[in-house]
Amino acid sequence: MIDRDELVSACDELLGTARFQDYTENGLQVSGRSSVTRVMTGVTACQALLDEAVAWEADLILVHHGYFWKNEPVAVTGMKRRRLATLLGHDINLLAYHLPLDAHPELGNNAMLARRLGLQVEGTIDAPMGQGLLWRGRLGEAMTAVELEALIGQRLERKPLLIEAPEAGDITRVAWCTGGAQDMIAAAAEAGAQAFISGEISERTTHLAREMGIHYLAAGHHATERYGVQALGQWLGERFAVEHRFVDIDNPA
Repeated sequence: MIDRDELVSACDELLGTARFQDYTENGLQVSGRSSVTRVMTGVTACQALLDEAVAWEADLILVHHGYFWKNEPVAVTGMKRRRLATLLGHDINLLAYHLPLDAHPELGNNAMLARRLGLQVEGTIDAPMGQGLLWRGRLGEAMTAVELEALIGQRLERKPLLIEAPEAGDITRVAWCTGGAQDMIAAAAEAGAQAFISGEISERTTHLAREMGIHYLAAGHHATERYGVQALGQWLGERFAVEHRFVDIDNPA
């Protein structure tokens, strides 16, 4: 058992939340009981995850996608009311880390994606809203775009959407940023990457990839961001001897 505030402070310090300008509130978003024994992690604080936490009698839910996003409606009605009522009614804490969890050099989503795909990290690339979020590196050996597509599909258990740029040729130099970072493709191409891996795709992404000569692989927002929160949950379990359980709520996006 650990004091909630001590646990939250440790996470805030580890992830360096103060240095990020984010679209949401990082850290403790909803307070519950003051002592924590069981931590449930998940990608998004959806109702299905909350219900799992209630059934498991979790003290704290740790997610990548929490609540209170910039420009969202502030009224506590409908879905928002049901979610908050579940947390408050069962005295469960909600802890969320967005950009800080993407960027962390060891436990973050980008770091964990690199480890899962066997990418050799070489550094980061400056990009609008980058804050160390756009990473660059190399494959262990040259691959065609189709071979990289197959590797990602195998390792993430989700087939990515591949936009090929024939002039980019075989791939050794790659860049990546998990989640909805498709608009970083221009910065990736300008930095010399032959392929860019992210989660989502927009209509414009196809044309940017083809015209800038860089392969693009949309590997899934959810699929690319399952691993950072698990790593952070495991870190909490080891540091504070709390029980940790990750729940993967299916999401094809």
